[in-house]
Parts: sequence; structure tokens; C-alpha cells
Amino acid sequence: MNFAIMSKGDQASNLLMNTMREYLQDFEFVNDEQEPEIVISVGGDGTLLQAFHRYSHRLENTAFVGVHTGHLGFYADWLPNEVEKLVIAIAKTPFQVVEYPLLEVIIRYLDGSKESQYLALNEVTVKSSEGTFVIDVEIRGEYFETFRGDGLCISTPSGSTAYNKALGGAIIHPSLEAIQLTEMASINNRVFRTVGSPLVLPKHHTCVLKPVTDMDLRITIDHLTLSHQDVKSIQCRVANQKVRFVRFRPFPFWKRVRDSFVADR
Repeated sequence: MNFAIMSKGDQASNLLMNTMREYLQDFEFVNDEQEPEIVISVGGDGTLLQAFHRYSHRLENTAFVGVHTGHLGFYADWLPNEVEKLVIAIAKTPFQVVEYPLLEVIIRYLDGSKESQYLALNEVTVKSSEGTFVIDVEIRGEYFETFRGDGLCISTPSGSTAYNKALGGAIIHPSLEAIQLTEMASINNRVFRTVGSPLVLPKHHTCVLKPVTDMDLRITIDHLTLSHQDVKSIQCRVANQKVRFVRFRPFPFWKRVRDSFVADR
């Protein structure tokens, strides 16, 4: 089996990466950075996001597993002192694959140039580079509202515990194929009005954002921030592709939510 390991880059993570690489090669696994069947992330959720985007072109053939060397993460579920146990599990145990839904983002331009297409594991955020952000929201091809405010966040279920939660969005179990649209500081008064609540859209519902005014947009796809000009529309929907995580033991989502946000430290 081919594997690849991505490290956060700090000394502790690099040491674990090198140790795991040696262990796996002792089991005659092949270190293959181009076409790995398993990608091991050593760091935190940010490191796994980087790993996901590096191998997003081969999601059907690659599964991910995370070792966290910092704070408890939602994607990195193995501890540094469990590295030997994880290596033995990879080498000796048939593993279960759990699939999580992803967000597909397609950006189209006024001049008709080639569209930009992305996959997000956590979320996409859309803001104006300067001035008030004004954008029409369409759902299933019909006008829903005109949003005015700081911006919008569209998240996956697994990403609902990240920036979406900070914005007051709901936490959604990743077994549900849905996306969530959450507002950032909307302007609501007698003249301007939005629904004011997060919207949860099922797989067969597409959300399209259309800028009302000519403005440069700052769009983030997970950890990647991009500037886009002359944007005609931003289409968001549940992607056909899914991310695959390797599971060797139970990983209850609601327990992880409790441990991250509620339980005493």
C-alpha cells in the first residue's frame, strides 16, 4: 500500500512524521507522495485541510487519517503516544472508510472567461474587498433575498463546527448531505431586511450568489484566500465527490463536539 505523510512543520510534528514513515516502511509500505492510498496528517485540523486540498484530485483513491500534536481537532483523532498503535492498525487491520460530504463552489465571470471550480472541506466565505457587501441570494433558481452586511459563509456539515459556529450557525452531523448558509453581520432595518437565520439546504438545492454592485470579492476556500474581480455568480451546492476518512475505532461526532466545546478541561 502507498502512503504519504504531511506535517504541520514544527519540530514535534516532523519527528512524528519521520518516525511513522520509518515504521510503515518496515512493514513494506511505499512512501508515495504522488499517488498515496492513505494520507496521514500530523498536526491539527489545518494540516489535514492542507492535505485534503493537495490530494483533492484523487478523492476516490485516497483516504485520510489525522494525528494531532496540538489541541483536539475534529479531523485529527489520534494522539502522538498512539503512533505505534496507529501504524500497526494500518498494517494489520482492515480499516473502515467513513465518507463526509463536501461543498462544490463554481465562480463565473462577467466577461465569460473560464469558470473557477473548487471543493471545500469546511467552508467558503464571501466578502467585499472594500465597502458594504451587497449580493442577491438565489435558491433553486429563484430569488430569495438581497443580503447587505459583512459577508456570507457557506459550510459543510463537518465544517459547521468551525467558522460557521462562531457566526451562530447550527452544528450539523456529517452524515447529512447538506450545506449551510450563515450571515455575517447583516444589515436589518425598515429599509433592508434578510431572513436573519442560518439556512440548511439539502443536496438537491443549489444556492447562487450574484453581486448587485461592481465590487472586488475576497473569497476563502477553507484556508485559501483569493481575490476575484468581475464576478457574475458564485454557485454553491453539495459536491458529488466525498472525502474519505480511515477509521480503526469509533469516532462519535457528538462526543467530539462535547469534548471540544462543553466538557471541562
